[in-house]
Amino acid sequence: MGIALRHALLQGYRLKDFNADFKAAFVVSLIALPLSMALAIAVGLAPIHGITTAIVAGVVASYFGGSLFQISGPTAAFVMILIPIVSEMGLQGLIWCQLLAGIFLVLFGVFKLGKLIHYVPYAVIIGFTSAIALVIASISLKDFFAIPITEASHHFAGKVAFIFSHLDNMQVHNAIVGLVTLLLVIFTKDKIKWLPSPIIGVIAGAILAYVFNFLGHPIMTIGTEFHTLIQGKEIAGLPPLASSFSLPTLPTLDEFYLLVIPALMISALAALESLLSATIADNLTQTKHYPNSELNGIGLANIFSAMAGGIPATAAIARTATNIQNGARSPLAGILHALLVLGYVLLFAPLINLIPMASLAALLLVTAYRMSHAREFWHVLRSHDLFDKMVLLATFMFTLLVDMVMGISMGMMLVVLHYFIKRVRSWAKASAQ
Repeated sequence: MGIALRHALLQGYRLKDFNADFKAAFVVSLIALPLSMALAIAVGLAPIHGITTAIVAGVVASYFGGSLFQISGPTAAFVMILIPIVSEMGLQGLIWCQLLAGIFLVLFGVFKLGKLIHYVPYAVIIGFTSAIALVIASISLKDFFAIPITEASHHFAGKVAFIFSHLDNMQVHNAIVGLVTLLLVIFTKDKIKWLPSPIIGVIAGAILAYVFNFLGHPIMTIGTEFHTLIQGKEIAGLPPLASSFSLPTLPTLDEFYLLVIPALMISALAALESLLSATIADNLTQTKHYPNSELNGIGLANIFSAMAGGIPATAAIARTATNIQNGARSPLAGILHALLVLGYVLLFAPLINLIPMASLAALLLVTAYRMSHAREFWHVLRSHDLFDKMVLLATFMFTLLVDMVMGISMGMMLVVLHYFIKRVRSWAKASAQ
């Protein structure tokens, strides 16, 4: 049991606390279910892998973690890293990357590296997340417009060129479903309090898709786009959840060397996202998280998620904030939200299979906008000094046009160079005196 859960229980956990946790968990679970599927699809896998992550990582991270309110699962921040891993190494390679990343995260916690988050400059974080947001938006447009052609490029420029060069292949009725979902998610967010706006948008999209199908206009859904072969029988949509944990075939030594760098990238990003989310949660609730315990929790969550066939997980900032806003009292809310997602899949899989692909793409577009930190990005450009602007733009452009590693590396290199120049100037000034 993690420090946060132990602390919550020792404080005296009563029935009214459980009721508050369950209410918050219910709202968060309704958001987590469609978003988890959308994120798995975005990296090139079937939606069941995202759902598995939400369930397994949601339970393990909350049980072993160091934050009272953290909600963990698949997040948009990983999409940019996972796409090339899945395309080049397949699901087996991704699972081993995630296992290694989980081990690295546990080691980060053991060696008490949790406080290093404070040394990552603000401009680097904003530039990086803004670039990832644009990449996610470019990925989601293909399903949003239902362009029935396989994408050739993993880079942002290639994706955008692909979309615009194939707009004439757009399936209008699928795009209408996506647009209706998008508008409802945006405009019902603060209008309807008793139901999360993503669920409103997805339900409306599914109803509209049913009408279009009835009128003879086929709409792409989870049930039509994903099939699993189990014991010689093809199952449309969501397959049964795995009943046990297992490992894929051991990689060769050469394959293992190829996995180490991607695993380090996953672990570094998971640590950054989780600790940043925990810090935001602290500011919202005036509480204090335990950074090293949080690293241990998310590390174990990734290990168990990989063994169950999930994808990499970290704390989800938006879902954590939603958890807090709906009155969560303890890490049990995170566990309950995962168990509710499990219940939805077991009880309502046929209905989930009716969710349109365009509706899930619309959720990704909204997620991309919310993680873009557009206001913070423009605030840095308008109000900060020249150096912060250079770091922001360098991180943003290199992440967007090259890859995540190059983007963060360039941003941090500028920071280190600036610090070195300041120290040399200070030393020279002191010597002159």
